[in-house]
Amino acid sequence: MPLNRLAVQSLRNLNAVDIDLSDRINLFYGQNGSGKTSVLEAVSVLGQGRSFRSHKLKTLVGNDKDHFTVFGHVVDASRQTPIGVMRSKKGDSLFKVDGKLVSAASSLAECLPLQVINAQTFQLLDGSPKQRRQFIDWLVFHVEHDFFIAWKGLQRCLKHRNSLLRRDRIAAAELAPWDRELCLLAEKIDTFRSQSLQLFIEAFEALVVEFVQLDDLKLQYLRGWDKDRPLADVLAEGLDRDCRQGYTSVGPHRADLRITVGGQLAADILSRGQMKLLVCALRIAQGYVFSQQTQRRCLYLIDDLPAELDSDYQAIMARWLVALNCQVLITGVDRLVLEAPWGEYPEISKSVFHVEHGNVVAADKASTTKTQ
Repeated sequence: MPLNRLAVQSLRNLNAVDIDLSDRINLFYGQNGSGKTSVLEAVSVLGQGRSFRSHKLKTLVGNDKDHFTVFGHVVDASRQTPIGVMRSKKGDSLFKVDGKLVSAASSLAECLPLQVINAQTFQLLDGSPKQRRQFIDWLVFHVEHDFFIAWKGLQRCLKHRNSLLRRDRIAAAELAPWDRELCLLAEKIDTFRSQSLQLFIEAFEALVVEFVQLDDLKLQYLRGWDKDRPLADVLAEGLDRDCRQGYTSVGPHRADLRITVGGQLAADILSRGQMKLLVCALRIAQGYVFSQQTQRRCLYLIDDLPAELDSDYQAIMARWLVALNCQVLITGVDRLVLEAPWGEYPEISKSVFHVEHGNVVAADKASTTKTQ
């Protein structure tokens, strides 16, 4: 579902932006600080309700402004769906999809599925388990329609259970209803995650060899509690510990994706370059499975690709992104370097934009035959 128009007002240092995008490759070049990454942030806001760089809303609003707006058209077959976001420094938000107000950012995500590859993305290996859970759940959210309902129920259940655990004294009977609900939701979420990850791991193992050669590379899903025991038993056994700590220490909210090479954590033994390549393979595989399972395409936001990968691996990324038939927005400093990986694909629609002092101008638009 490509984005064919992007309009931005008062986001960071961007001046008024209103551009038409190619449904395939979009390249944004300019000096550091010119506003290239802010363009990608605007798309991130449109698809997630927030920036991929920071959760601090105030920093997104331009100087001397009290709010920003982002608007776009998402194309699905022959239909265009308008989508828009307004957020203010005070925290007020307004989300619209197809002219209707929506209450949650999940509606934006469903309309405009995004994959982000930037410097922070490489923390997928050495960052917290939360980052890897979010990686897992992106695919599950888009593939399993009932997942989000179960996930929201889990958050509500944990909130009530943890509130009870923080009391000075608590009877097991008070926790019983929440424990039962937690166990039911945990089984649903675990099933959704397991099914989606099985598809993902199969795709990833076939793809990763093109990016990096690693002996005995393994991905292992950890569901958040002992795989051989019912969650009810684990909760009962850990009740005293949970009461001391004031929170629920086991469950699907503690799930993780363990990535090892030769039995050791990949983050502990791989070079920075190998980690970058591995994460790129993870992101590409996720987009591939998403496309296979939903018959839709996600949009890739790639910030400063030439700075992260050498020319050979940029070419590999380009080949896979072309194969995915997806829309891509990529930033870089040097136009010639940014365009180089795409020279082998003259048939692919491409738009190039120059970003300077917050202005975004179409440098040229390759008039090519678009792939079907």
